[in-house]
Amino acid sequence: MKRLLDTAVSELTQLLPSLAALEPQMSQLAEAIMDAWSRHGKVMTCGNGGSASDAMHLAEELIARFQKNRRALAAIALCDPTAITCAANDFGFEQIFSRQIEGLGNAGDVLVVFTTSGNSPNVLRALEAAKKQGVLTAGFLGRDGGKAAAMCDIPIIVPAQTSARIQEGHKVLYHVLCAWVDQRVD
Repeated sequence: MKRLLDTAVSELTQLLPSLAALEPQMSQLAEAIMDAWSRHGKVMTCGNGGSASDAMHLAEELIARFQKNRRALAAIALCDPTAITCAANDFGFEQIFSRQIEGLGNAGDVLVVFTTSGNSPNVLRALEAAKKQGVLTAGFLGRDGGKAAAMCDIPIIVPAQTSARIQEGHKVLYHVLCAWVDQRVD
């Protein structure tokens, strides 16, 4: 246990300073989200596995609250099990998010995807569907960003190689985003 914990702490100690270099992308995402809300748009989020948890976490922090009580903000995680299983059954697993974007996405909305590899087929399909709908796209990615990096309007690539460290980096970044939103919304 000690060795594993020491390794994790060491890796995070090396990773955390590199997240500061992502400030331009984070500022761009923050402004895009505020712009969407100013026009009565919404934020949609999606991901698989642990990244789905991050997608849900970000959406709930935006719609309910982060650190202060403020007005609710339009955000939805595309993780409804009935929508996912229906789309998977009728259209295939690769379309579980894109089908929802076709129904919910409007020009000026923002889609935030979470994928540590950047290569999840259903996330890539979501990005394609969002582009067709005129939805701005951002990706919390890892490693080299994968195929998603080139498909996102705002790629946010955490420079780590393991899913655990990448997801920990994502959490730091989206919590900072939520703190930024809290400062600007009553």
